[in-house]
Amino acid sequence: MTAPTPAPFTADDYRARMERAARAAADAGLAGLLVAPGPDLVWLTGYAPTAVTERLTLLVLVPGRDPGLIVPALEAPDAAKATGAPALTLLDWTDGKDPYAVTAALLQRDGRFGISDNTWAMHLLGLAKTLPDSSYASLTEALPMLRAVKDEAELDRLAAAGAAADATYEEIRTVPFAGRKESEVAADLARLLREHGHETVDFTIVASGPNGANPHHEPGDRVIERGDMVVLDFGGLRGGYGSDTSRTVHVGEPTDEERRVHDLVRAAQEAGFRAVRPGVACQEVDRAARAVITDAGYGAYFIHRTGHGIGVTTHEPPYMIEGEDQPLVPGMCFSVEPGIYLPGRFGVRIEDIVTVTEDGGRRLNDTTREMVIVD
Repeated sequence: MTAPTPAPFTADDYRARMERAARAAADAGLAGLLVAPGPDLVWLTGYAPTAVTERLTLLVLVPGRDPGLIVPALEAPDAAKATGAPALTLLDWTDGKDPYAVTAALLQRDGRFGISDNTWAMHLLGLAKTLPDSSYASLTEALPMLRAVKDEAELDRLAAAGAAADATYEEIRTVPFAGRKESEVAADLARLLREHGHETVDFTIVASGPNGANPHHEPGDRVIERGDMVVLDFGGLRGGYGSDTSRTVHVGEPTDEERRVHDLVRAAQEAGFRAVRPGVACQEVDRAARAVITDAGYGAYFIHRTGHGIGVTTHEPPYMIEGEDQPLVPGMCFSVEPGIYLPGRFGVRIEDIVTVTEDGGRRLNDTTREMVIVD
């Protein structure tokens, strides 16, 4: 049964986010934030332009001032309909005018500004030319935790997305694997995600046999055979928030080695999850999962970080990787997904989305992590 879609965010929700972002900018010593179309703009205002073009669209957040949204005149009617628009001052510009001068007037001063990572280079260069005494830092560098801590409404959406991904896995286990192309099973995954409420499908990895040793394998024409280990990794957006889960199944009976490697990855995933609690550095989650695999002699075959944050995008800060000393905070959501990849042979990955609670962690994926045999 598909879970109901949570109620939409309100103008007050977006106003609170913009105020929080402006305060975070001030605390970080920034003169303000400049946010171009992309996930940050959607999270802050609810506005997602239907077409991202060379015309400048930019949210300007300056501590102590009302937020402003600079938009091309032809986009202004749509921007005015955004849920967060009541909290914004809309400033439109027409073709032939200088949008960077409009931006400079709104900023009123030079300084160091945070700017969204996906801002077009031409716009950053235009701002730099108009404000030659200003400097810029990417939001990931300046405010990496801006979207990392989710409120209850966001957690509800992530939980619903996780439940939909779980329902998808329960159904994909029942379809035929042997004798079908990877791309055909991937199409089944995409269809099931949409049937369970996803509005977008970001990825459907089906990596069979030796292809399983490539963590980001693109499903292709390889025909799945009996005796294959198959890595399934799939997700997308439901209600505007991400799902991302991995399970590894086997077509027919596995060998003793395949069972041993799968059990090892399952133990590593459990160790990573058990390391989650408030105040613990992100890197400790990676260390806990990696130690299990390294101690068993497979450390060289665990070739990626243990996890990544998730929210309005399926990959965002925080990252569970050595060197990341950001402490875990209740409300953070991220994947725990160790894997072992044996070149030319097979791979295994098991992934859950986890949220930090007041006294530990809670999984948002609940399907079995035991090896599942498929036909």
